[in-house]
Formats: sequence, structure tokens, C-alpha cells
Amino acid sequence: MDRQPGNRGEIRDFLASRRARITPAQAGLPASTRRRVPGLRREEVAVLAGVSTDWYTRLEKGHIGGVSEDVLDAVARALRLDDDERTYLFDLARASKPANRTPSRRKDVEVPPRVQWLLDSMTLSAAFVRNGRTDVVASNPMARGLFAPMFESATVDRRGRPNLACYIFLDLGARDFFVDWDAAGAATAALLRSEVGREPRDRALRELVGELSTLSPEFRSHWAAHDVLLRHDGIKLLEHPDVGRLELTFQSLDLHVSGRAVHDLVSYTAEPGTASEDRLKLLASWAATHSATARDSSRPGPR
Repeated sequence: MDRQPGNRGEIRDFLASRRARITPAQAGLPASTRRRVPGLRREEVAVLAGVSTDWYTRLEKGHIGGVSEDVLDAVARALRLDDDERTYLFDLARASKPANRTPSRRKDVEVPPRVQWLLDSMTLSAAFVRNGRTDVVASNPMARGLFAPMFESATVDRRGRPNLACYIFLDLGARDFFVDWDAAGAATAALLRSEVGREPRDRALRELVGELSTLSPEFRSHWAAHDVLLRHDGIKLLEHPDVGRLELTFQSLDLHVSGRAVHDLVSYTAEPGTASEDRLKLLASWAATHSATARDSSRPGPR
């Protein structure tokens, strides 16, 4: 983690990493034969953004709090930032404005019963709600069946709540469960990077990133790339210990629960008529049976 005051180190490293990936040819600039740095120089970004070199140098050193949105837009265009990266840059600028810079613990937002009812109604989809720190804060029986290795992992916290990042990077079993484990890790690190941009003074988030950085060299590598994701959708291949290989489509939807806290509802479904659908239906049957058994065992017996 950066040790500079505020988030200046993150601003510096993010802008430098985006600058390094653009060649002069891509930017329409003449390429010289002798370049000491990969990608564009600071003065070249300044020209593209329409600002002075001194001004851009100061910006890249983290002095971004008072910069106007128009100038940030110009820098974003010069660096060819995508929508997620642009949002991250604006989040960094917002977070760097004068405020109480002491890290604090955000109170976890309780998921309303209506959200749990929605999850439980999705009987042929595995669905869960995660917060910005990738804690799984609510789930349906199907999700608990599909992600049984994560829910049964030693990385689950004292409240029995899994954390996707901890499972992926700290449980060796995740490398078997996620067929493309490296892609899952890269996406998860990028989701956490976006959350750090939104909430740089969240102490629990800082502690999570610090723990992952200390214990996982793979996380450190992904974190150093400064890639960001606001949401993650696509195809996921999972190797389930009971039903075997599953190819699933997953979707992430913004879920407004309370205030600025970020929550996503993530669902996993199979293409109709495929072997993955058959295996998912088998898991659904097991999950329904387990859920019914759990409800029966929790009811008081006859007096």
C-alpha cells in the first residue's frame, strides 16, 4: 500500500501506468529512437490534454483535489481511459479533497428482508449480494450450493460470511474451482481497486488489501497493474467438486441498499439445453432439499 499522505501515491501510480501503455504512434505523435520511459512522456500527455507540462507533472504527483471536471476529462481523453478508469480518476479526485483523512470503519449496511426474498425466489439461478470489499453479505440456497467450496473455506469470517478476494487469493482450493483462476483474480483485484478509489479512508478495506498484499504474491502483481472494474459480467467456467465442469453466464446489477455503500447483485445461470443446465438443476435440487431440511430442524418440536 502507498505510504504517501492521502491517496497521492495511488493517483501517481495510476496515471503513470496509463501513460506507460500508450505508444506515441497510438497518440499520433512522432516517435523518437531514444526514449527513457515506456509509452508517453509527461510533456506529451500535457500537449494532448491542452495543459502545461508543469501543471500535468503536478497533477501526476497527486495534486488533483482542486482540478476542474473539464481538465480531468481532457486528461482522461489524452490517456484513452475507458469508462471505468475515467470514473476511478474522478473518484480519486473527489477523495483527495480536504476532509478528515483518518481511516475509519464504515458500519456494514444490513441487507433488507426484501432483498433476501428476491434472492430466495431465484430457484434456477445462483445469486448473491456482495459489497465493495467483495464480502458476500446475502445469498440464496443455489449460490451456497454452487459456491460450496467458498462457503466452506477456512477464509470465511467469524460471522460465517465469505469474502471473494480472500477465497480466490488465500485458499489453494480456489485454483481448482475457478478454471481460469488468474482471470478471476485479476477481475477481483480490479474491483477492489475501484472501491479504494471510492472509499480510500475505509479502514477495513485498507486492512483487507494489506492482508492480501502480504500473503499473496499473485494479488500483489495484479494490484500493481492498477486495473479497475466497476462491475464484472461474462462467462465463468467452474469445476464443482460434486457435479463437475459448469459453463455459466454471470451478470452483475447495481443494488441500491443505503447511502453511498456499493452493493451488487450477482447471478449465475446456464444456457438452456446444455449439460451445464442439467448440472445446475441437479445442484438446485440438492440445494432445495438441504434448505428444507435446515428449516425443519430449526422448528421447535411438539410439546
